[in-house]
Amino acid sequence: MIESRFLDVEDLDVYRRLCQLHLEVCDLTSKWPQTETYELGAQARRSSNSSPAQLAEKNDDRHIRNKVEGVNRARGEAAETIHHLFMARLKGYIPEEQYRAFRSRYKECIRMLNGLEKTLERKLPAGERRWQVSEPVPDDDQRGLAVPGWPLSADT
Repeated sequence: MIESRFLDVEDLDVYRRLCQLHLEVCDLTSKWPQTETYELGAQARRSSNSSPAQLAEKNDDRHIRNKVEGVNRARGEAAETIHHLFMARLKGYIPEEQYRAFRSRYKECIRMLNGLEKTLERKLPAGERRWQVSEPVPDDDQRGLAVPGWPLSADT
């Protein structure tokens, strides 16, 4: 059996956290005025679900660059969800403390996605990276680009 250097998407802590946040956003938006059901509520639910969905969509992609794109999209959707929750706070649907708690948890996920992106960039050949990664990448590591899933850790 070949040892995989990648995790299933369900094994990623950031994926599990984003899924939990989505469930909480769904619960939260169900309490908003009915006029927001298909407006702000739907947008918040859609973007909160799209973050983990972007990671899941690219999980089995054979190309690291596409995995990086999934991480970038997940990060953007998380930021969009923060915006929708901010608008909900401005409209008086959620208190400041609740908004700040959600914002803090989403920002933590964004930091985790930044780290995942950095790990994935290290797996690309030097000429294909979007920025210089200071840590050297062993030559044999660049041969595993077609392995599906996510890197096991920043050290792999």
